Amino acid sequence: MKYVLVTGGVVSGLGKGVTASSIGLLLQACGLRVTSIKIDPYLNTDAGTMSPFEHGEVFVLDDGGEVDLDLGNYERFLDLTLTCDNNITTGKIYQHVIDKERRGDYLGQTVQIIPHVTDAVQEWIERVAMVPVDGKEGPADVCVIELGGTIGDIESMLYVEALGQFSYRIGPGNFCLIHVSLVPVINVVGEQKTKPTQHSVRELRGHGLTPNILACRSSKPLEENVKAKLAQFCHVPAENIVTLYDVPNIWHVPLLLRDQKAHEAILKGFNLQGVAREPNLKEWTARTEISATLHDPVRIAMVGKYTGLSDAYLSVLKALLHASVACHRKLVVDWVAAGDLEDVTAKEAPEVYKAAWDLLKDADGVLVPGGFGDRGVQGKILAAKYARENKVPFLGICLGMQIAVIEFARSVLGMVDANSTEFDPETTSPCVIFMPEGSKTHMGGTMRLGSRRTYFNVHMRICTCLHKLHDSSNKYGNVAFVDERHRHRYEVNPDMISQLEDAGLSFVGRDETGRRMEIVELPSHPYFVGVQFHPEFKSRPGKPSALFLGLIAACRHSNTNLQNNGHVVKPVTNGMSNGHVMVKTHQNGHAFMTSNGLLNGVYSNGNGVHL
Repeated sequence: MKYVLVTGGVVSGLGKGVTASSIGLLLQACGLRVTSIKIDPYLNTDAGTMSPFEHGEVFVLDDGGEVDLDLGNYERFLDLTLTCDNNITTGKIYQHVIDKERRGDYLGQTVQIIPHVTDAVQEWIERVAMVPVDGKEGPADVCVIELGGTIGDIESMLYVEALGQFSYRIGPGNFCLIHVSLVPVINVVGEQKTKPTQHSVRELRGHGLTPNILACRSSKPLEENVKAKLAQFCHVPAENIVTLYDVPNIWHVPLLLRDQKAHEAILKGFNLQGVAREPNLKEWTARTEISATLHDPVRIAMVGKYTGLSDAYLSVLKALLHASVACHRKLVVDWVAAGDLEDVTAKEAPEVYKAAWDLLKDADGVLVPGGFGDRGVQGKILAAKYARENKVPFLGICLGMQIAVIEFARSVLGMVDANSTEFDPETTSPCVIFMPEGSKTHMGGTMRLGSRRTYFNVHMRICTCLHKLHDSSNKYGNVAFVDERHRHRYEVNPDMISQLEDAGLSFVGRDETGRRMEIVELPSHPYFVGVQFHPEFKSRPGKPSALFLGLIAACRHSNTNLQNNGHVVKPVTNGMSNGHVMVKTHQNGHAFMTSNGLLNGVYSNGNGVHL
């Protein structure tokens, strides 16, 4: 097993996750099998209880692991199915060591950071690296490890020490360290400054780790004299110094690394030149090249609670992007804070209220993503009502599906107090209830999590739009069931299903018991779909989620685009087209960096986000 470690220096948010994903993709393109591990130095056991405002979205894995969003990047770039053990946290490591101490496994020793905790880190890495995650038998060839945080942080010192020991133990021919650092440009003089990277590498070497490759983040390619200076002071060959300069979208990063021969430096260090081939990135390159040629926009109003931080809905944004490229449309996402649609905002801030409703009414489609808590719920209900009554394509995910059911019960069934017991425990019309297996005392890991099977109801007439979508999509196909990832504590009340269906809703997808609702549709609507699961977590650049494809296709007028002379028109699911997706980031006319450190293809005019 070969190991590639990606660390970061100077500042956080440089794009270590994207760099690690891109390195993995490049090695895959050379014919090697790859697995990934993310190390997060925080004391939380997992990301499940962390605020999206602070940490971005919680990414959910097939096995129910609630993990850092970087694992979502790994899965999307590398098309892997990772496990919760692929995300190491300090909380997990300490819990593991304490459990061993309580069992008496240390035989009376004084348990210390060194060697017991550092040994536990190394054992965890070696164990997880051997687990296949690409659907094939046997271990991968290379494990890419990303160390979260910044070199010099107290929280990550434990891992720096453990990885220093690890690199010495397995030998230099099996270990490659890529250090991602910042080379800023001082605007006054326009000069690229190397001193921050020099200090970062000096600190790294002081802890027993020497970088083999420097990946330098900068606004433009490094000048040759700058590379020479870094090579001299950081003891890294000039040919092993690559520039990760600002690009239109993160799909360009693997191509930057390939063009600068990063794979050759890695393969040479591993002595694998005779085993690996030249990287084959034809499909990836084609998908990236079309990213500048899409011009016909499709506007999606994202009505949510955490609209102040786009990373809170990162996988939803990526799934929309995958689908829009497949449907030959330039994606424009308008962020609508759900609370701004409510009557109280109309009284307190009428201009904000009007702006929010203008965005909603100008959109081609409406998406209500998942969330928790009652803030903004009434605004989401109003958005669902607007989409239903005005035949605007609508997709509700998790809470978004529950919102759609509540709105239908209020508006169509006349249940004025219809609600979820999450928001009103005393409601007399509980459309959404707490699941009996959930816990009301412990938050972490107590939801219905991970991959679950949804069966389509073959005895019920399926909405024409979704039925055609199943037939036309490589994601679902004409199948009896689908496996999708879940993360929820509440569900649609099974005792109210007959009333809702009699009034026109169709619950076309259910769990194996038939009592837990998974997919709801409104047959009389061009595209009004709610799902209890999270389809965004399994969307890939070349394999977009069927439900997001359906939303985008419906926004293009579903009858025209999904059906042609009675035959289903298949969207281009490999991302190849004459079109392209724009991916740059501007707000109020000024460029800003996304939290992954790379320009992520977002143009903003007011609240609009163009991907």
